Amino acid sequence: MAGSARLCVTNQKGGVGKTTVAINLAGALNERGQDVLFVDLDPQGNATEGLGLLEAYDAEPPTILDALVDPGAVDHDDLVYDHPEMDVIASNVDMNAAHSALVPLDDAEMQLDALLSSLEQSRGYDTIIVDCPPQLGLITDNALCATENLVIPALAESTSKRSLELLFDYVGSLEMDHDVQIEPVALVANRVEHTNQATAMLEWFDQALPDVPLFEIRKRVALQRAFEAGSSVFAVEEDVDMQAEFKTMADTIETRVQRHEVPA
Repeated sequence: MAGSARLCVTNQKGGVGKTTVAINLAGALNERGQDVLFVDLDPQGNATEGLGLLEAYDAEPPTILDALVDPGAVDHDDLVYDHPEMDVIASNVDMNAAHSALVPLDDAEMQLDALLSSLEQSRGYDTIIVDCPPQLGLITDNALCATENLVIPALAESTSKRSLELLFDYVGSLEMDHDVQIEPVALVANRVEHTNQATAMLEWFDQALPDVPLFEIRKRVALQRAFEAGSSVFAVEEDVDMQAEFKTMADTIETRVQRHEVPA
């Protein structure tokens, strides 16, 4: 049985608006009528805050960390929070201890995969979006191995060249170590402004990754207002021109992503 389309939104370079892209992509998929699960793996909990669930960050166990350490030990009703646009597995302050808690486990990089498979069986999501911390390591390894589909936010500035090179080198090593195939399904140039540097970088993105769809998200205050309101731009009353770009992104990704198989 075909399961969810799984997406990992990551870039180890901080400050690229990764969480904003993840939340609004989830909102666009919800607009398409999809049942979306959003997983916040970032120990800082930025997406949890941006979805209006800050109280979950300080909640008592069981938390996402408990579910990662033992995917079958936590009732899904205790783990999944309701949001008008999507279901959410919130981050928690306990995630700051995730690395030390996961390292001793066999197949430490595959704990999230087991958890998502269990959720697919019980809840049948159309798409699962995983928002990663802004660094590479065991938490991000779990997201990459579990989803195998990569959405990459990047700024239209020269520092993005090096960060993308490092990311793809890292992904290549992970593929060899864990016998997975991780495909980039979207490159999102975020906070784009009308500058010569931005124009040059958009051309470089096209040349460096010609087979990966490129999307341009212009710098808009409305995106921050939606974040502060605990939603995507699709749930605010004002019209935002970037809604169209996120909808196109959602449509394109839907055609490129293979769904995971749910065990019988």
